[in-house]
Amino acid sequence: MRDCVKKCYLAKKPCEETECRMHIEFEPDLNCTVIAVKRHGPMTLEEIGKRHHISTVRAKQLVDSALLKLKKRLKRENTI
Repeated sequence: MRDCVKKCYLAKKPCEETECRMHIEFEPDLNCTVIAVKRHGPMTLEEIGKRHHISTVRAKQLVDSALLKLKKRLKRENTI
């Protein structure tokens, strides 16, 4: 677990490390995706959409786009 996650989780205060790749703008989960998953477990696309004020369809598009980028990166790294 990252040091900033431990610090924020133990202090129960929102993370201010906006450059952290785990940072989200959601104070109820202390602005941290790691803490959000630890508290709530996996979330549905509908739950993610409500949390970020986007439609379920848009959440699905973002997930699909992220997965495609990961697949391309893995393919590129495995061929080098």
